[in-house]
Amino acid sequence: MSNKNNEIAGVKPFWEKKSLIEMTSQEWESLCDGCGRCCLNKLEDWDTGQIYWTNIACELLDGDTCRCKNYQNRFDTVPDCIQLTPQKIDELHWLPPTCAYRLVNEGKPLYDWHPLVSGSHESIHDAGISIKGRTVPEKNLTPENYEDYLVDWPLEMPAEAADK
Repeated sequence: MSNKNNEIAGVKPFWEKKSLIEMTSQEWESLCDGCGRCCLNKLEDWDTGQIYWTNIACELLDGDTCRCKNYQNRFDTVPDCIQLTPQKIDELHWLPPTCAYRLVNEGKPLYDWHPLVSGSHESIHDAGISIKGRTVPEKNLTPENYEDYLVDWPLEMPAEAADK
């Protein structure tokens, strides 16, 4: 049964009934909308703590599907990959404003483009929320080059989201 049918029947979806810590691992994983924004490389100003986003995709991020190419073993390849956990969400201030983990943690609803709401994994791409077609590969770049790839769009709220 899709989320729309559940709403009509008066049944709340799990992300509206449970806190992040109460979710099963399957529910937790399904919250990821597949936008890929958290897998973009970021720079941190050591003096201020300010985070600056780049459009440089992690080496394991598939730019077409916006999913990790080796999710189960990602820490073997990318040791500084950050594992999202319910306990870390409050600390990760750089999570995009559209991130479902952030939204649920803040008691906000998921957007219509989220696959759990829309019923389609393509809706995140159709809405222009994903990184699809907007990144450069990490390969052959060094951190010294990253400043040449600074972008603001990962933190922008799309007009559709801002209206809510």
